[in-house]
Amino acid sequence: MTLPEILLADYEYDLPDEKIARYPVEPRDSSKLMVYRKGEIFHQKFTDVVNYLPPQSFLVFNNTKVIPARVFFTKPTGALIEVFLLHPEAPTRVINDAMQQTTHAVWSCMVGNKKRWKAHETLQCDLLINQLTVTVFADWADIDKNWVNFRWEVANSQSEPIELTFVEIIRALGEIPLPPYLNRKTEAQDLETYQTVYSKIEGAVAAPTAGLHFTDQVFENLANAGITHDFVTLHVGAGTFQPVKVANAIEHTMHAEQVVYRRAFIENLLVHLDGIVAVGTTSMRSLESLYWFGVKLWQNKTEVQNGFFIEKLTPYQDYTTLPSAEDSLRTILAYMAQHELIEVIGETEIMIFPSYTFKLCKGLITNYHQPKSTLMLLVAAFVGPNWRTIYNEALANDYRFLSYGDSSLLLP
Repeated sequence: MTLPEILLADYEYDLPDEKIARYPVEPRDSSKLMVYRKGEIFHQKFTDVVNYLPPQSFLVFNNTKVIPARVFFTKPTGALIEVFLLHPEAPTRVINDAMQQTTHAVWSCMVGNKKRWKAHETLQCDLLINQLTVTVFADWADIDKNWVNFRWEVANSQSEPIELTFVEIIRALGEIPLPPYLNRKTEAQDLETYQTVYSKIEGAVAAPTAGLHFTDQVFENLANAGITHDFVTLHVGAGTFQPVKVANAIEHTMHAEQVVYRRAFIENLLVHLDGIVAVGTTSMRSLESLYWFGVKLWQNKTEVQNGFFIEKLTPYQDYTTLPSAEDSLRTILAYMAQHELIEVIGETEIMIFPSYTFKLCKGLITNYHQPKSTLMLLVAAFVGPNWRTIYNEALANDYRFLSYGDSSLLLP
């Protein structure tokens, strides 16, 4: 396997602090939209997106929902311990299942003020949930790995036992984590504005922000124009904000994110292979990972029973032959039919950088990303060297950048 050197310095640009959107515009769909279509650039409002999508477009949205992943415990000494949920470890690693646990759950976390939390100490917090007093305990499941064991007890005078799920616990205990580059505390309105209107499956610690521009009215406009869509679920992890600190970006350690593919979704993709437009980089990573999952099945080189895994450099191996996009998807559907599966769950750490050949995505709706980031590399892989022209245009025309910023429709 011979890989090109991807010099991170080649994907740097000057992003003035005043260009970073600290808050969203209201209403959501009033943000600016830059359309890049085969080298041409148009400046519009997001409400006009329907007018620039190709007629056969099939939009793919990520319907993950951000959880209040930042939880705080105060020790009797007054020391504040921040626990940032990253990924469930036990009794299950499946995020959807972990959210429904009713007695305990072990999560891999980032821990703030860790030096003040000793290995033998149990942290405790009392909550009022649905007029019930709930005591939440946190102790170390593995202090070296930053695995935290959460347990909770419900004070109940009734004869019937009452169960509360982990997601109900953290809704009361935690707060929505905003991206660190916003450099402000979470506010009440972020509970709504930092979720897409179609968010459904709880488990992300960051929003798929390209979707923040969509409103019910935009969906109605799309339907009236005959543009269809479907949903995939990729639970966005905190690693999406992890800075790249190596000169050759390929050496960067990519984060893995859990993704769920429904059989009906894959069947829908087959019908619309020529017009797939990813809404957001997480949808794009989900779609391209799906192709490579099919490749592994096609080569009989993956284990699905315990969840498949797409490694960072899976697309860049030395393949003698590769299946078409259609053959890859049909291979997955045949496997699912054989095993009577309605969905498959796995993880992907796929890294998309210039030299990557896109297999499913024909278009991308996305915001404007940080310089020298893995998302910047993904955009550059999709539109080529013209990424710099696009970003210079956005800066020159007062576009707002990053998570709460403006949008682009990229049709290379």
